[in-house]
Amino acid sequence: MASSRIAVVTGASSGIGAATARKLAEAGYRVVLTARREDRIEALAKEINEAGQQATAYPLDVTDRAAVDEFATAFKTVAVLVNNAGGALGADPVATGDPADWRTMYETNVIGTLNLTQALLPRLEASGDGTVVVVSSTAGHATYEGGAGYVAAKHGAHVLAETLRLEIVGKPVRVIEIAPGMVRTEEFALTRFGGDEEKAAKVYQGVAEPLTADDVADTIAWTVTRPSHVNIDLLVVRPRAQASNTKVYREL
Repeated sequence: MASSRIAVVTGASSGIGAATARKLAEAGYRVVLTARREDRIEALAKEINEAGQQATAYPLDVTDRAAVDEFATAFKTVAVLVNNAGGALGADPVATGDPADWRTMYETNVIGTLNLTQALLPRLEASGDGTVVVVSSTAGHATYEGGAGYVAAKHGAHVLAETLRLEIVGKPVRVIEIAPGMVRTEEFALTRFGGDEEKAAKVYQGVAEPLTADDVADTIAWTVTRPSHVNIDLLVVRPRAQASNTKVYREL
C-alpha cells in the first residue's frame, strides 16, 4: 500500500502535472506539489486534502539548484519523483530560432530534471523502492520542422532517463519515461506561441480527440503502481488520430 509514501510532482500547477498529482493522491501517496505559481499549487493541495487525500504545496523553480537542494532537505525518503516541469517556446526554424528560447527550454526540460533527480536520488534509494519518472515527449524520439529547440531539449530528457537507468541498475530505484504525443491542455500551446490564441488553436484544429492531461496522468499512475520488479522503461502515448509527429488526421 502506498499510504504515507511521498510522491513529488514538478510542474504541478496545471496540465499533466496537476492531473498526475490528483491520480497519485488517489492511489494513496502523500503528494508534494511543486511549481513556481504558489497560488495554483496551494489551491490544488486544498482540493486534494478536502477530498480526503494528502497533499502539500511547495513553491519551487526547478532551475534554481540552491532552492532544489534546500527543498530536498525536507525529506528522509521519497518514493516517487515525477519530473514533469518543462514546456516549449516558439516554433521557428533553426535559421531564425531565438537562442534565449532554446536556453530556457533546455534549462527547464533537462537541467530542471537533472537538479531534482540528483537532489532526491539518495532519498529515493533510501525508500527501498523508489521510482523516477521523466515526462519527455514524442519530440524526444523524432524530429519535426519548426521544433528543433524543443526537440533538442526533449531528446536531452530522453537520454538522461535512458542513461540513468543504466547507471543505477541494481539499486532499488526504477526509471520510467513517459513520452506523450499531442496533448491538449489549457496552457501548453498557448505558452509556446506567446499567448497567441489563434496559433495555439491551430495545433489541434480538426483533431477530434487529442489526448487530455488525465489520459497522460493515467499512464503515469499505472506505471508507478506496477509491482516493484516491473519497470516500464518507455511508454509512448498518442491520440488515435496521430500516427507520428508529422502525420495527424484532421477533419477539416
